Amino acid sequence: MKKAILLLAFTLLTLTGAFAQRFAYVDSDYILKHMPEYASAQKQIEALSVQWQKEVDQRFQEIDRLYKAYQADQVLMTADMKKRREAEIADKEKTAKDFQRDKFGPDGELTKKSTAIIKPVQDKMTKAIQAVAENENLDMIFDKNSEVLMLYANPRYDKSNDVLTKLGLKGATPAK
Repeated sequence: MKKAILLLAFTLLTLTGAFAQRFAYVDSDYILKHMPEYASAQKQIEALSVQWQKEVDQRFQEIDRLYKAYQADQVLMTADMKKRREAEIADKEKTAKDFQRDKFGPDGELTKKSTAIIKPVQDKMTKAIQAVAENENLDMIFDKNSEVLMLYANPRYDKSNDVLTKLGLKGATPAK
């Protein structure tokens, strides 16, 4: 009986060891902050955003100017003139809002440009993460900043600096 129990315990331990998986995590924000390409991409996106916001502001300032002129001239206008000016202001306002939505909306040009500019940087980071995982025989690497809930992570499993090294970069301090 003791031999059967020992054999069963040994079998369970062996199976548990055979199916053991190795996990690690990275801090993608930390890695991206140390990638010069990411900082450059962020500056490009910010420049586009500022440029388009200026255009939006100019359009709305023009509408405001037209509205104030309309209010000042309203007393001297016929009903037909009022309608034409109101239609002109409404048309310009619609055009300005459409422009704003086209540039800054959820499917707007800024979102598309951001994706196009950031994707190569993220792809480079992903390849480095995969290389670290393969080099260290890891089964899974989690991102500390993703939707996956990580209640505790032992810092010895943090592979963020290994990924930076693989990218040829140097991290300042260990990721927290």
